[in-house]
Amino acid sequence: MALSVEEREEFLAQPHIGALSVAETAERGPLNVPIWYQYAPGGSLWIRTGPDSRKARAIRAAGRFSLMVQRVEPTIRYVSVEGPAEFSDDNHDLAVEMAVRYLSADRAEKFLEFERQYLGEHTVITMRPQHWLSADMGAL
Repeated sequence: MALSVEEREEFLAQPHIGALSVAETAERGPLNVPIWYQYAPGGSLWIRTGPDSRKARAIRAAGRFSLMVQRVEPTIRYVSVEGPAEFSDDNHDLAVEMAVRYLSADRAEKFLEFERQYLGEHTVITMRPQHWLSADMGAL
């Protein structure tokens, strides 16, 4: 059963690990990688990645990407969104917001230090969902 607009937006706003998908070349299937993301109901979804990462290059070339999130308990539920991408500069506040979404405060601080030392510069890629797919398969 498809989710209502409110249900799908609420589900997407939860801190799931997203599966980002973007077309790279005509000779291969889309690039599909796990990623942290941020979303608030009614707004845009955003991710952070290296500006020259494979996914950033593919998104720049395609101009859009998809993201799917799912759970298996207490019921099988998923939401998938797709839309155009916009690139913007990253900043410390966004890095902190993303880290504390997925990690406890002490682990977020350690992760942010690791990110500064080893992962380098990031860019923010924003997507305004245009197309949605969603379902809840009910209790099995």
